[in-house]
Amino acid sequence: MLGAIFIILFIGGLLLAYASTKPSAFRVTRKAAIKAPAEKIFPLINDFAAWNQWSPYEKLDSAMDKNFSPNTVGKGAVYEWEGDNKAGAGQMEITDSVFPSRIEIDLDIIKPLEAHNIIEFKFEAVGGSTNVTWSMFGRRNLMTKFIGIFVNTDRIAGEQFEEGLENLRAIVETK
Repeated sequence: MLGAIFIILFIGGLLLAYASTKPSAFRVTRKAAIKAPAEKIFPLINDFAAWNQWSPYEKLDSAMDKNFSPNTVGKGAVYEWEGDNKAGAGQMEITDSVFPSRIEIDLDIIKPLEAHNIIEFKFEAVGGSTNVTWSMFGRRNLMTKFIGIFVNTDRIAGEQFEEGLENLRAIVETK
């Protein structure tokens, strides 16, 4: 029994040592060309009340408790949520909004794991389309580096970003 405990502790120590060598910064980015002007796409992202139309995160928990600041649009707008383990709990605040080129959001997740990241949306006109880039970046502590050994954040968040961008495309290209 003591030998098994030693082996588990040794493997755990090796995994923590390995995790500590991982980069402290991370960035997840996805881009989509949407056949619409940025002026048509920008308001759907710049208004937290409009996120229920396109954000894949809105579908994680149908009973999620949502609270918005009195102004849901632009710099200073705040969106708080609390849901089940899939949706977690946290807050977003639009910290910069430059129509129609860029939106920056502070993302503070309280649960299931505490995290403080930045979300950025960029809009670039290319011909008759707009390239919309959705990024999230921040710092990793030892715990999130350890979890990153087993969970691919870029793949998981990236798939959700891709879904959200496709939802935006479906909304604005059909109107």
